[in-house]
Amino acid sequence: MNTSIKQTLLAGDVGGTKTLLRLFEAGGGVLAERRFDSASFASLEQVAAGFLNDFPSLSLAAACFGVAGPVEGGRANITNLPWRIDEASIAAEFRIPQVRLINDFQAVAYGIEALESRDLATLQAGAPQEFGVRAVIGAGTGLGEGFMVWQGGYYAAFPSEGSHADFAPTDALQIELLRHLAERYGHVSYERLLSGPGMVNIFEFLRDSRGQQATAKLQSAMKDGDPAAAISTLAMGGKDALAVSTLDLFARIYGAEAGNLALKVLARGGVYIAGGIAPQIMGKLEDGEFLRAFADKGRFAGLLGDIPVHVVLNPKVGLMGAARVAERIVV
Repeated sequence: MNTSIKQTLLAGDVGGTKTLLRLFEAGGGVLAERRFDSASFASLEQVAAGFLNDFPSLSLAAACFGVAGPVEGGRANITNLPWRIDEASIAAEFRIPQVRLINDFQAVAYGIEALESRDLATLQAGAPQEFGVRAVIGAGTGLGEGFMVWQGGYYAAFPSEGSHADFAPTDALQIELLRHLAERYGHVSYERLLSGPGMVNIFEFLRDSRGQQATAKLQSAMKDGDPAAAISTLAMGGKDALAVSTLDLFARIYGAEAGNLALKVLARGGVYIAGGIAPQIMGKLEDGEFLRAFADKGRFAGLLGDIPVHVVLNPKVGLMGAARVAERIVV
């Protein structure tokens, strides 16, 4: 690489709700950054065109996009959005020599190394193992999971679709919840519970099976805006008993699945809770319910107690990870 010439790169974090794009110089600063509502566009190309049209004379050296779905052969379908994304198509349309698609939580994992201490809230300090495997999990529009392995100089990130594995109830109430959702969906994955729509699923189950009624305030807020955000907001304020019960159950299931992931990859380097929901419910994550479920693994409870658990507070961690990958492409 000719280091005397600044190379311009494009990074993106593509999700079912929002798409973040960043234009920046390799080894340098950010030139531009914008947020787009994903559902308002027919494709990623349409979003990128709207962003890059402001820079008609700009030549891009490489681009990397973290996308919310599995990537195969340089192509991806967005899980919660009717988009099909193709590396070759983007490269041809925008004349970018090198384009890379990676899973969105693979991008989150790469972004972990770019975070500062202020970007993290520690739920459990644990006893981290140097260069130990790290795991990432995060609930938002959907549920993402991934892990990182040290490979001589930096952590290499690997994607996972573990969020679509079978939901495993841990008590009588959760068994009832599984039966309730199985009637609706057939297969019940963790994403059916640990996501914005998943929180609504839990809310509706408790309402219908326990006869609890939401307050008029919550009903109005759910109707007028994001239902999951309305539930979590009123739950955190203690202003609706049904919302409180919903968030309690959500946190227990979230902690249990985070512990499952930690066991499966032996995440002695730590578990990082990302996604849009966690920073909004910090009080609930810190009250002990989440960590009790995280460590409730019988003979392996002690091991789980030694694993650090952090909440990612920076909402741009996926974009930061995609940017790091874009830079590595041109080095």
